[in-house]
Amino acid sequence: MKWNKFRLQTTVEAEEIVSSMLMDLGIQGVEIEDKIPLTAREKEQMFVDIMPETEVDDGIAYLNFYLEVEEDKESMLQKVRQELEEMRSYLEVGEGTIEESQTEDVDWVNNWKQYFHQFCVDDILIIPSWEKVSAEDQDKTIIHIDPGTAFGTGMHETTQLCIRQIRKYLKPGAQILDVGCGSGILGMLALKFGAGHSVGTDLDPCAIDATHENMEGNGILREQYDVIIGNLINDSVVQETVGYEKYDIIVANILAEVLVELTPVVVSHLKPGGIYITSGIIDEKENVVAGVITQTGMEILEVNHQGEWVSITAKKQENV
Repeated sequence: MKWNKFRLQTTVEAEEIVSSMLMDLGIQGVEIEDKIPLTAREKEQMFVDIMPETEVDDGIAYLNFYLEVEEDKESMLQKVRQELEEMRSYLEVGEGTIEESQTEDVDWVNNWKQYFHQFCVDDILIIPSWEKVSAEDQDKTIIHIDPGTAFGTGMHETTQLCIRQIRKYLKPGAQILDVGCGSGILGMLALKFGAGHSVGTDLDPCAIDATHENMEGNGILREQYDVIIGNLINDSVVQETVGYEKYDIIVANILAEVLVELTPVVVSHLKPGGIYITSGIIDEKENVVAGVITQTGMEILEVNHQGEWVSITAKKQENV
């Protein structure tokens, strides 16, 4: 579907009020662009593989909004400009200029290409389909993955922390469960490292196609993995489907708040002596997650840091 895209220039001071005005006029999904530095909390909430670079805040903000091509754009723009003029009497709204262009639903997929390029995690080369493997990288473990509708390229620090821990603790033929699997990259790498079978769960149905496509692109057979859509925390059907005391490794690269709820549930799905690998933990939440893990009776084996992110690896007791 094609859309008319509009980019309104205003000020950081006015961005929230102008956004509210646009929504009051019936415009949905306003995007805000500014150069205000991200707080640690905001970075945690974004939790994306490729964190955008930001420049020095100049006080300017851009608000992007969209109208279907069939909508009366002139009438809507007239209302927007009238509201902006009325605001000027009590608020610095800046230039208030509006640029127009057209876009399609699929544009954002191709836009990833300007940000995502091949990179290494130790001796693993992660490369998108549109780039070639150089001669000096031919001896590396090569993983082909394309950004799509599900998170997970391996670029984010939390994913890299998980990759290293999976590799360290995985034994040949191991059964692995990836909670919040996204693109399937962790399960895929586990299979490359020698796992016998991988199961991924996710709340987003897009994880199914993303995982299938990435597994197939790396020569992994369909019978080597499964993807289940649903919430392991509170969905009994998902819990039964996943299976109890079945996994040698469970990995969860999710935000700390989710790990607090997930961890008591995970224990029953681990084999005795099984390994629980967590990440997605901003450093200020390390003690919270560690405390919950300890409360379940698991033994913390390692705590690793990369940047401001933390990974905690624990072991289920043999007699639990």
